[in-house]
Amino acid sequence: MSKICVIGTGYVGLVTGTCFADLGNEVICLDIDHERIASLKAGQMPIYEPGLEQLVKQNVAAERLFFTTDYAMALKDAEYAFIAVGTPSGNDGEADLRYVRSAAEAIADHVKNAILVINKSTVPVGTGDWVADVINRRRHGKALNFSVVSNPEFLREGSAINDFMNPDRVVLGSEDQSAADRVAQLYQPLRCTIMTTDLRTAEMIKYASNAFLATRISFINEIANICEELGADVREVARGMGLDKRIGPQFLDAGLGWGGSCFPKDVKALEHMAVLHGTQPQLLQAVMEINRNQRRRAVMKLRKSLKTLNEKTIGVLGIAFKPNTDDIRDAAAIELIHLLQNEGAQIKAYDPQAMENASHVLKNVVLCENPYQVAEGADALVLATEWNEFKQLDFKKLKSIMKQAVILDGRNLWDASALKDLGFTYMGIGRYHLPGK
Repeated sequence: MSKICVIGTGYVGLVTGTCFADLGNEVICLDIDHERIASLKAGQMPIYEPGLEQLVKQNVAAERLFFTTDYAMALKDAEYAFIAVGTPSGNDGEADLRYVRSAAEAIADHVKNAILVINKSTVPVGTGDWVADVINRRRHGKALNFSVVSNPEFLREGSAINDFMNPDRVVLGSEDQSAADRVAQLYQPLRCTIMTTDLRTAEMIKYASNAFLATRISFINEIANICEELGADVREVARGMGLDKRIGPQFLDAGLGWGGSCFPKDVKALEHMAVLHGTQPQLLQAVMEINRNQRRRAVMKLRKSLKTLNEKTIGVLGIAFKPNTDDIRDAAAIELIHLLQNEGAQIKAYDPQAMENASHVLKNVVLCENPYQVAEGADALVLATEWNEFKQLDFKKLKSIMKQAVILDGRNLWDASALKDLGFTYMGIGRYHLPGK
């Protein structure tokens, strides 16, 4: 059993701490947000993640998982300190490291024993060296036996516990091989590939991975737009591409584009780093522009079908950036709603898990209790997030209660032919849009 402190109880920190506790370690999760810690102690989760609530309660009951706001308590005798705080985008797309700095300074102030400091947050290349410097400067010459290890996370919201327990790989970066080896021991029970490299390379792997996945999505969306004009079906195109072992099927689903807490922030940050150091990241810039354009194209399709969006009622199904999460950060639905409102549209919306979060950021939007309330009196219905409960809707009922039977299937979830047979005007992404029809 190892003693671990995890600083930050957001998505990454809470999942990481809980999973390490489930592997038999003693874990103290720390956050400066007193309300959040009080809620966690009461068994209330700050995020929606399938299976997380049960796992937290199980490990709290087993006295392996604890929550606190007290740095001295959390770091007392800790062998490992994981920094898992937010790194939001700054004004120019750069990663804001203020919370990482605060965590590093707190470690310097409170740690008395030898410790390994592990950067779990997604941080710019060079942050590991910077964290070490922050700690040393904060100590004012008082020696501290510590090493810094980069251990980027690759957790997908909606499947984070499985991703932690069954990873494709664990990446560790450090200039101290013995420190990397000790962190590797924490992951040995997972029986996965553990890659050890230097600090900066490990940090870059995270950014490069997310940028590549975002590029795949933007690529297939661009292909989808071409398919619409040429009369091809992007779903079949993607299937044919994915059968090529060199390509594979992952991240080839055309839609309204990527969003969430990682892709937008990380691609921007990588672009910023590239420009700052004198390179021309043309591909990254195009990837971001294609993504923005997917939302604009959706608005254009609705405008063309309805002749005008002014004073039209548009129903939006799904607000979270993907299914099985309540995260609405940079969600396609949020941007789409704002674009529609700018053209005078009235918006109704529903999401199975993200309603509370949406209520804090959406203004003048009618938040409904189910899909049918969304559709009632709507001129068009937009599928923005492919939740399971949207797969088998009663479309006859939907048609009877809508003002106009217009559907924009932003995730290519539904059977276009069946909906057309019911009398809907159907618009997908990269499908069934022959020129002149």
